[in-house]
Amino acid sequence: MRYVIAILAVALGVAAVVYGGADDSPGLQLLGAVLVVGAVAFAVRTARRGT
Repeated sequence: MRYVIAILAVALGVAAVVYGGADDSPGLQLLGAVLVVGAVAFAVRTARRGT
């Protein structure tokens, strides 16, 4: 279940980066990138713990 949350967060982050690029909004792109990095870190941490 935690992987599904991480995948959805990555998808939302990628959408924010794409929409921020189309709208010329660097703040939205930054938030999207931070969301993607955080979701990947969460998924890696969860996988390493084995839970």
